[in-house]
Amino acid sequence: MKRKVTIADIAAEAGVSIPTVSKVLNKHIDVSSKTRLHVESIIRERGYISNRASKPRRTVQAGLVDLMIIDTMDSYYFLEIIRGMEEVLREADKHLVLQTMHANVLYEQEWIDRIATRPVEGVVFIVLPEYYSRYLETLRSLDIPFTVIDDWAQPHPDIPSVGSTNWHGGLTATEYLISLGHRRIAAISGVPDHLTARARIAGFRSAMETAGLPVDPDLVRPGRYDHQSGYVETHYLLDLPEPPTAIISACDQQASGIYHALYERGITIPDQMSVIGFDDIPPAQWLSPPLTTIRQPLKEMGLMATSMLLRQIAGEQLDTMRVELATSLIVRDSCAAPPSMNRKIGPDDSHRSDADLLA
Repeated sequence: MKRKVTIADIAAEAGVSIPTVSKVLNKHIDVSSKTRLHVESIIRERGYISNRASKPRRTVQAGLVDLMIIDTMDSYYFLEIIRGMEEVLREADKHLVLQTMHANVLYEQEWIDRIATRPVEGVVFIVLPEYYSRYLETLRSLDIPFTVIDDWAQPHPDIPSVGSTNWHGGLTATEYLISLGHRRIAAISGVPDHLTARARIAGFRSAMETAGLPVDPDLVRPGRYDHQSGYVETHYLLDLPEPPTAIISACDQQASGIYHALYERGITIPDQMSVIGFDDIPPAQWLSPPLTTIRQPLKEMGLMATSMLLRQIAGEQLDTMRVELATSLIVRDSCAAPPSMNRKIGPDDSHRSDADLLA
């Protein structure tokens, strides 16, 4: 069976972006005559037909796309994703409408009640909660396309979603610390039942087991993606009879809490404790010392999810329902070989100099 021509095929052949093809299809005026004629000729030659062209459409105000954030938008994590979304939407002459739910079920229900009357073309979710089915049932009944970024649980095969290689990120962070000579490595998790948190801890465990190193249950701590959990759990780790020599954080914001706790205890980074984060948000390089971290391509995740949404708005079938973008190690100054003396790091160390501690 001959494969159906897609908007991506048209864009590739015309040498333009998907948003530009979307503009031509939707008769936007901010496309040059030369580009418009070129794209339209390829559309005719390839016999491209939008799946939605034959469907009755809801009354919508062209160009409005909802971004629904279930939790509070209190991190650069969200801002980086939004940067990617805005880049695609601006080129497609569409506009972002931010919906922040603050983890409040009443706010979420109000949004569901309003969505039938609001003129929105599509929706992007950042982290769907476990009770997401009521959202998707409403959107599907209204023929509103959607995509999900960074799913809470294992994504359903028919839910368009974008994530990153979280397991590989956890593995890479741990392997890097092992290569520096660390053997007692702690990991502070994100939200324990979150898919991304479980995947990163699984990568950590795999690297430890492959290296023949035991995973001490006391060194694997539950947390959240915030400063406070990094702060609290680091104090717990430092009070163990055998503290770790390195800590892997669930995110860069949590790593800032680790830095805070280590500063209070007079423990220097990286001479006495190595710290590695996850995300590579801009403040990671502003910490002192600059944070070594696993780069999660947040902006690119926003770009990809929005491009997938635009294709659905154009009435196309997606090539794949799940996209995972690669993570990578960003080496800065927060990791080093462990202290030469295998000794307890405790509260009394705050009264001793670095030279005393390493002597």
